[in-house]
Amino acid sequence: MTTPDPDRAAAAQTFYSRWAGVYDRLARRAPGIRRLRRAAVARLDLSPGDTVVDVGCGTGANLLLLRDRVGPDGTVVGVDFAPGAVRRARALVAREGWTNVAVCRGDATRLPLDGADAVLATFLVGMLPDPAATVDGWLDGLDPSRIALLDLARSHRLPGRPLNPLFGVVVATTAPPGTRDHHDDPPARVLDRRVAGAHRTLLERCPSTSHGTRMGGFAYLSAGGR
Repeated sequence: MTTPDPDRAAAAQTFYSRWAGVYDRLARRAPGIRRLRRAAVARLDLSPGDTVVDVGCGTGANLLLLRDRVGPDGTVVGVDFAPGAVRRARALVAREGWTNVAVCRGDATRLPLDGADAVLATFLVGMLPDPAATVDGWLDGLDPSRIALLDLARSHRLPGRPLNPLFGVVVATTAPPGTRDHHDDPPARVLDRRVAGAHRTLLERCPSTSHGTRMGGFAYLSAGGR
C-alpha cells in the first residue's frame, strides 16, 4: 500500500475543511446526486439491525439514507479525515437526535474500526493514494458481507464522452492545491486510474458483484457481496 504523504494529507484536510460548506451543498443538491446516493445505498441491501460504515462520509449526506435502512436497532458509523466535514456531520447528527449514528475522524487507509456488516464509500477513492490496496484493507479489516463504491470519473461512452474535457476542468478546479504537481498526468487521468483500480479490486474479491455506470457514463457504481 502506498503510504500517504503527511504534508499532502495535511493540505487536503485543510482544503476540504475550509470548503466544507460548499461541498455540503454540492453533496446534497447537485443534479442527480440524491438519486445516485439512493442507488448506492440500495445496493448494500441493508437489513434492520445491521452495522454500516460510511467511509469518507464528508458532511453526512448519506447518513439519513443509511439510518433509514438499518432502523433504530442498527448502527451507522461515519468516518472522515477533514475536521471541518466531521464537525458538520456531527452537528447534523445532534440536530436530528440520532442516537445510533456516530461520526469519527479517521484515515480511510487506516480505519479505527474492526468490523461491520456493510461498507459504503461515495466519491472517495479518487482521493486515495492507493485505492485498490485500501479497498483490500476494508475487505480484510472490516470483513463486511456487502460493500458498495460510487465514484465519478471520465465517461467512456456516449452521451458523456464528448463532455470529458469539461469534466477534466471541473476535476482540476476542485482538486486540492498542488495536486497536479505530484503526478505526471492531469488530475482527471489520475482520477480515472484510481477509480478503476478500486472498483476492479471490489469486483475481483467479491464472489457476487454488480457494476454499472450512470449519468452519461460519469458515475460508476459497483457493489459486492461475500
